[in-house]
Amino acid sequence: MLSVVLGGLRARWASFLGGFLALALGVGLLTATGLGLAAALDPPAHAPERFASSPVVVLGQDRLTVEVRRGPGTALVSKPLDRPQPVDTAVLRELRARWTLTETETETETETETEAGNAAGGTTAPDAVGLDAPADQVRAVVGDRAQVLTGDDRRRADPGHERDGHALTGLYALLGTAGGVAAFVSVFVVASVFAFSVALRRREFGLLRTAGATPGQVRRLLLAEAAALGVTASATGCALGALAARPMARALVARGLAPDWFASAVGGSAGWPYHLGFWTGLCVALAGAAAAAHRAGRTGPTDALREADVDRDVLPPGRALLGGGLLLAGLGLLVWTYATEPEALLKRKTYTTLPLLLMGGAALLAPLLVRPVARLLPVPRGGAVGLLVRENGAAAVRRTAAVAAPVLVTVALAGTLFGASESVTLAKETEARDRTAAPYVVEGRKVELPGSAGRKGAVVAASGPTSLFVRDGAEALVKYQGRAVADPAAFAALARLPVVAGDLRDLDDRSIVVNEEFERRTVGEEVEVWRADGSGPVRLRVAAVLARGTGDNGPYVTRAQAPGSALDRLESDRPLPAAGTAAAAAPVNEAARTGLRLILVLVLLYTVIALASTLLMATSVRGGELASLRLAGATRAQALRAVTGEAVLAVAVGAALGLGVTAAVLGALGAGLAALSAPVAPAVPWAQTGAAAGVCVLVAVAASALPAWRLTR
Repeated sequence: MLSVVLGGLRARWASFLGGFLALALGVGLLTATGLGLAAALDPPAHAPERFASSPVVVLGQDRLTVEVRRGPGTALVSKPLDRPQPVDTAVLRELRARWTLTETETETETETETEAGNAAGGTTAPDAVGLDAPADQVRAVVGDRAQVLTGDDRRRADPGHERDGHALTGLYALLGTAGGVAAFVSVFVVASVFAFSVALRRREFGLLRTAGATPGQVRRLLLAEAAALGVTASATGCALGALAARPMARALVARGLAPDWFASAVGGSAGWPYHLGFWTGLCVALAGAAAAAHRAGRTGPTDALREADVDRDVLPPGRALLGGGLLLAGLGLLVWTYATEPEALLKRKTYTTLPLLLMGGAALLAPLLVRPVARLLPVPRGGAVGLLVRENGAAAVRRTAAVAAPVLVTVALAGTLFGASESVTLAKETEARDRTAAPYVVEGRKVELPGSAGRKGAVVAASGPTSLFVRDGAEALVKYQGRAVADPAAFAALARLPVVAGDLRDLDDRSIVVNEEFERRTVGEEVEVWRADGSGPVRLRVAAVLARGTGDNGPYVTRAQAPGSALDRLESDRPLPAAGTAAAAAPVNEAARTGLRLILVLVLLYTVIALASTLLMATSVRGGELASLRLAGATRAQALRAVTGEAVLAVAVGAALGLGVTAAVLGALGAGLAALSAPVAPAVPWAQTGAAAGVCVLVAVAASALPAWRLTR
């Protein structure tokens, strides 16, 4: 058996080259992203910077802890505050009475404390102090009024600690999504290569059966070839991943998507990424070949004598059941999400994962969809070439479906990922513009409210960001990103918020404007709220209720309920010094955009490999067909046009199915935006989908024309 397997691999190495390259690339990317995740999950120890000379650091509270109900009892739930709070003045007084304290400030802290101090009419305490004293004695003095840090934990007081945490959160999503898509697409490419290879080798398997081979031996032959391919490709991919991990990390750091220390930390002693990549690659190879091996085992001895140009039995019951199940599951989850939680349709996790079910189902059902879609697509008429293209494409279902499947995945991913992301961004921008009637808006990290002389009778609504913590029922604590307004009357005069109940003019220091996400959202009802600094709870009356929108509609409070909030937005009905003429666009999530580009490039590379491999295999066995075509009077140019036209038709079928998946996802997203009373702004990424389809056409034409040109010499 082993000699037969090795001999077959040597004889048909070109047929397995596409699967080998795709699998090696997928394992390499999975290994590289795994090494990146290993470095991010276990970062190297860094010496404290801010309090490097102090063995003990006292840090203000940076979390809000509230008791909630858990089953028959209760439990404590914590949520992070926006920033560490100043150390309690009584604690500082007691510490100074016993030890010498070291105080340092950062730029961010100085600005925040100045703002908070101005609001309070005085100065504020530092958020952290260092001292040289026994940690146990310091904890005995501090108690639960502040945090006592020692060793590497002192880095929590460094200004870059929080930035690193935010960067790592985005890095987890980026690397995890790239690795997941690599594994997903690898399965399709390898399965496509093996499935089409089995279709081309039908007569070979028939001869083996005639020579006495059992169905089990034929299946084991295919699985052994897949195992050999998987082992060699996975080993190669692990080596490629180890080489690519450091350059990938340096590129992420250069684009500001990872902390500075990330590049030097990647590629350490972690071994699990190599195991993950190797065994995943082997499992992908075996899983991709399993269905093909089962089909090969059903080949009968008489198939050695059969020769037919019209494919039959192209959709086995198992494949039809799995494809239909995935398609129904994808559509069902879209409908269920729209009906129960429409805001989830706006999240990247939803429009990244749910379309994969639709793509998988459509790709598995591609042999069933090829004929009707091929006959619906416009094909140039007026000659024999157009007729041959249409009929051959509809007759050779396996070949057309094998070419269309990777194109479907590429176009659908480009359409759904970029389309959903751009649609959500456009809806947020439109909602932000419609939120105010002010013709002049100033935005910045910190803006100054003009005095009465500078306003010259203008209505100026100033606001700043703040956080509010609300107990959701009795079981959860929810953190909301809200806005704190300086002048409620000016805010009500200029705001054009989607109010569904109440009146914005009723907002004051003892009330709150909530949205429909709040459990308590009846006008006049009281809501228990903790402020951004953890103080509270305070009971605020609901003045108005807003539609949920894209997630940026409230809550709103006055600055009396937002300690430490700095103004970052001015709206005015008249020109102000340095005022712009339009609201600023929503900030761009560069990590998300980079991740989408990486995924598209990755999938496009897989598609190029799959198309080239499939068409080289398919065209190389069409020598007799092309010779018959020449004998029937076709010129060499006509034969080449017929072959390349069939390849373009197959790409068009895949693109049409991919656009169908895109339409389903963007349609559900638009319905979700409408259900949330948000602007419906569908954005079809024609540039990305057109570029992907164009690359597929070029590769398909080249991969089919080259062997056809050689065969027609």
